[in-house]
Amino acid sequence: MSASFPAVMQQRIEEKLNHALAPLYISVVNESGQHNVPAGSETHFKVVVVSDTFAGMRPVARHRHMYTLLAGELADGVHALALHTYTPDEWDNSQGTVNPSPRCHGGGK
Repeated sequence: MSASFPAVMQQRIEEKLNHALAPLYISVVNESGQHNVPAGSETHFKVVVVSDTFAGMRPVARHRHMYTLLAGELADGVHALALHTYTPDEWDNSQGTVNPSPRCHGGGK
């Protein structure tokens, strides 16, 4: 992201998830630059969240919860979320490793 473009949406997502999930770890990465969108876009994000909130939830339920939390952002121009949701135990077992995002198949760079 260029210094001339403030990361407004990225910050908004991070703040909302911090407030709602009290995560032990959070990473919100703007991956829009890997896609065929104008410079400075905030449309594609990779989100890694480690929270006790996810205990007892199946992956689909976790993703639904995340989409509910971020409904406003999705309505305001976020096109894609690559969600990686973990409990603290799952995160420890993964040794903090997250798979890289796949290459864009929609005419990206």
